Amino acid sequence: MKTRKPTSIVRLALVAIVLLALPAATLAATAGPSPSNKWRVEFSGGAESDGTIVLKVTPKDGDSLEASVDIKKGAGENHVAKLVVEGLKVQLPKEAYHVERDDGEDVLIKKKRGAADFVVEITSNTVKGVKIHPEHE
Repeated sequence: MKTRKPTSIVRLALVAIVLLALPAATLAATAGPSPSNKWRVEFSGGAESDGTIVLKVTPKDGDSLEASVDIKKGAGENHVAKLVVEGLKVQLPKEAYHVERDDGEDVLIKKKRGAADFVVEITSNTVKGVKIHPEHE
């Protein structure tokens, strides 16, 4: 009867550990971004088609709010950001959020005093040519 070399047992143990860790890593990756008090949404590229951008704002331990903004073909990244600011100012609660443009093509969303930290996600973008990158600051 042959005995296994210790290196084979070590390799088998390492494979088992990796396989057991995969579900935890998958859960961490799908958990999504963590809440923050301020988000920057960067827009790049011009609108090559009409379309709609839908942003979801979710306060910590609160209900999500969706805001839709229609964009017309030909709008440059600065104009897209301007339209998103205007749309968010109308659709988000004024007592909870302050929305402004920064550097022309960026949108800043900040919580107001007493409001909960929140997450910003892009749930839909049907505007061809416009790339959107949300990140917390």
